[in-house]
Amino acid sequence: MRAVSSGAGSALRLLAATADAKAVAEIGTGFGVSGIHLLQGMRRDGVLTTVDTEPDRLQLAKQAFVAAGFAANRARLIPGPALEVLPRLTDGGYDLVFCDGDRAEYPDYLAESLRLLRPGGLVCFSGVFAEGRALDAAHQHPDLKALREVVRLVRDSELLVPALLPTGDGLLCAVKRH
Repeated sequence: MRAVSSGAGSALRLLAATADAKAVAEIGTGFGVSGIHLLQGMRRDGVLTTVDTEPDRLQLAKQAFVAAGFAANRARLIPGPALEVLPRLTDGGYDLVFCDGDRAEYPDYLAESLRLLRPGGLVCFSGVFAEGRALDAAHQHPDLKALREVVRLVRDSELLVPALLPTGDGLLCAVKRH
């Protein structure tokens, strides 16, 4: 498991603030590092919904959020596989979706994100450079193929305005058009 870099975290905080985010969905809670950055950028009445397959990680993240000064009701922690949890979330109910889960599922996360986002909302994918391996076509691991696919899908979508931020291990972001 990897935590977002301080640069990627700063970018997430800035993007959440720019979007005036009240509702953010996070796929892949980890130890709460990215969640703290997102919460710092969100509105004071905002709620982070974070999904992870590991209940222990969710508990550690909850403790990290409280230790960082956030009220317990600012985060909704949902255990389970993202592709089982996301369909239960509200269509058009989110200002930002941050994807940092199973890389092989990134294209599926994109489809769910487009449904979850309000017009003008943001979707972000962490780790799209895969330490430089995603850029090398010689690497054919399924995770790398999925990373290349999500970059292509975002780039080619007429619903999205994309940018690839060279922070951390690559942060692919896109705004859903109105």
